[in-house]
Amino acid sequence: MASSSQASRAVPNLAFRRLRGQRSPGEFAAAVRKAAREIGEQVSCDARYVGRVEAGEIRCPNYAYERVFLHMFPGLTLADLGFAAREQVRGGGRVRRAVPRPGGPEALGIPDSDGDEENDVLRRAFMTGGSATVATASLGFGFGSVPNTPSGSVPAQRRVGEPEVAAVEEAVRRIRLLDDRHGADGLYHRAAQPLRAAYALLDSGVTARASTADRLQSGAGELALSVGWLAHDSGRVDDARSHYAEALATARVSGDPALEAHAFSNTSFLARDSGRHREAVRAAQAGRRAARDLGSPRLLALLTLREAGGWAGLGDRTGCEQSLGQAHGYFGRGAAQADPEWMSFFGEPELEFLQAQCWARLGDWPRAAQHARRAATLQDRRFTRNLALYRAELTSALAHGGAPDEAASAGHQVLDLLDGVQSSRIHSMLASAAGVLEGHRGVAGVTEFLARWGESAVQA
Repeated sequence: MASSSQASRAVPNLAFRRLRGQRSPGEFAAAVRKAAREIGEQVSCDARYVGRVEAGEIRCPNYAYERVFLHMFPGLTLADLGFAAREQVRGGGRVRRAVPRPGGPEALGIPDSDGDEENDVLRRAFMTGGSATVATASLGFGFGSVPNTPSGSVPAQRRVGEPEVAAVEEAVRRIRLLDDRHGADGLYHRAAQPLRAAYALLDSGVTARASTADRLQSGAGELALSVGWLAHDSGRVDDARSHYAEALATARVSGDPALEAHAFSNTSFLARDSGRHREAVRAAQAGRRAARDLGSPRLLALLTLREAGGWAGLGDRTGCEQSLGQAHGYFGRGAAQADPEWMSFFGEPELEFLQAQCWARLGDWPRAAQHARRAATLQDRRFTRNLALYRAELTSALAHGGAPDEAASAGHQVLDLLDGVQSSRIHSMLASAAGVLEGHRGVAGVTEFLARWGESAVQA
């Protein structure tokens, strides 16, 4: 719950309370989840979230909730709903917020300025406010730490409680937000420090109670997966593999099936990207076993898509098509309250993208292009990294599929986005497509794209 100082600063959101009307917070939360399903969003709204909005603890909703609220109340703006402007929340002031919890989507105070982002990103990302600030500073979450204390270590006799666990959970959220917007290359090394600190907390063995220890185990594992993903997306395969294994070990030790399923999902993804397709299939199947009792059809859909990608890499069209059919069945069941917070990226655009990758591996370029184009069309333009990723996949599919002019046009759109995105994975995909287009220099638009790509590659 919020501290007394936070509560005193929060301004109740009376406009939002009026919109709830005679419905109880639980009934209103159910209406929010129903509205989310109508537009293909997934939010884990409950009565507590509604209460925190009305209490003013959440000054601005995240993008998923924003879309849902504006769908529920057409014609109204965020200001009409009683929220602060996003640029105000994400500007110089810090977000006044309660201690974060798993599944609690809150506004995140990260500025969108590309100029300052790389130099100062994790200091702002991991130093949040109140008692959590003290915890993050003293335990290495950021660039400042306790004097004479090794980075990532825990001061002797420190008792680990809510502020420290909250700092670990917040670190995970902030990394994911920054990756969505800017890609992994500039974040990976900076993110290693809070990861070391999180595991130092675990090793200290001085948690206040069992529930705190459980949350710390889960938070450290999720942080290992987030840092592993940064390594994965920036081309550091061995580092990613190590971080994913660390998360899986944490899940096994703590008996956390949700963390285990997440770790296997990422492991399968990395194996497929690394050409270890049989491993990708086995890891995805293990993830499905871990996830079968978690009550999240969307998680099962993602894991089944991971399996489909492995079958495609093995050239097994029948296995791939069967898995794709199962994945559609799971996805069609819709979002659930049990959907993990980390799966916020997995909507219809990602479903289309993963299908595009399967068909590309099978050499069916027209179908790959069809799904990649739909992924790029459906993707929210504010999530720059994924938009660039989907358009890079479209560029590749069109280039391989004998449509060089369209491929060049799509490639230009990717280059338009790369100024704000640092992802070795996307650069690699575009480089592969450019290699295919080298044989089509006489086609209108291709020469211009290749020249522009060559300049960007030199600058990179």
